[in-house]
Amino acid sequence: MKAVTAEAGKIERPAKKKASRFFSTMLQQRYLYLMSIPFIAWVFVFSYLPLWGWTMAFQKFKPAKSFFEQDWVGFDYFKELFHDDSFFQALRNTLAMSVMGLIAGFTIPIILAILLNEVRQQMFKRVVQTISYLPHFVSWVVAAGIISKMLSTDNGVVNEVLVGLHLIHEPIQFLAKGNLFWSIVTASDVWKETGWNTIIYLAAIAGIGPELYEAARVDGASRLQQVWHITLPGIRSTIIILIIISIGHLISIGFEKQFLLGNNLVRDYSQTLDLYALNYGLGMGRYSFGTAINIFNSVVSVILLFTANGIFKKITKESII
Repeated sequence: MKAVTAEAGKIERPAKKKASRFFSTMLQQRYLYLMSIPFIAWVFVFSYLPLWGWTMAFQKFKPAKSFFEQDWVGFDYFKELFHDDSFFQALRNTLAMSVMGLIAGFTIPIILAILLNEVRQQMFKRVVQTISYLPHFVSWVVAAGIISKMLSTDNGVVNEVLVGLHLIHEPIQFLAKGNLFWSIVTASDVWKETGWNTIIYLAAIAGIGPELYEAARVDGASRLQQVWHITLPGIRSTIIILIIISIGHLISIGFEKQFLLGNNLVRDYSQTLDLYALNYGLGMGRYSFGTAINIFNSVVSVILLFTANGIFKKITKESII
């Protein structure tokens, strides 16, 4: 009996020590905790509280009725969703543009960051970096107008150049061809976000010790060998973390680009899941159906995030969780 009591006392003491250590740390860092309260409240109000609205997906929701007066229909809207051909078409478009954007959105910023890091003239480096990330601050409404004008058949820069180089005989209506829409959206996104994404990789490269490059130069390594054996391994953790996060957003790519650049002629290629929810949910007043689509997006995004995190954690020992 005494042995059991002594053993229980030993278990309780570390727990009490941990609790007292936690409260003492909390007291010492009380100002940091107080500063974090507004952000915690913001996340709760705008990220967790709206989850209550997911109940609409299981109701035949009517705005005029209270919560307890709604008719519950179970998974009827999810069954309807998975029997709709337009849903699978939107899913195809979303995945296609997401994968294309993921590949181009990672390789090009990394290459640009490495090239800028190799530039020795600081003035030229700053000018290029500034010009490359300026489009990030332009809204998609303005950016879509610029892109549409550049691709226009009426004095559009792209058509003028192609005709001038005799690569085509007459202007092409780029935004009226569905088979080109995914490439146009991907190229537009790369143009707009490459410079901004490059900043992250430049910051990671700046954290690599210069003594590594000096030692490589002493050993006779070329600049390409230094990039391959020092720069890329040095930013590997940053690349993997960003890839994992991007994979988690594969089917949540938004709708601004597609909505602004799309039209009825390319509707079969431009409609993403978010546009599908907007058109068939909010546009037609089918709030429950739109909520079911968003629940599908969220659940798949979480599954993709944890799957990607598990794969990279097993292969590269790098993860975000």
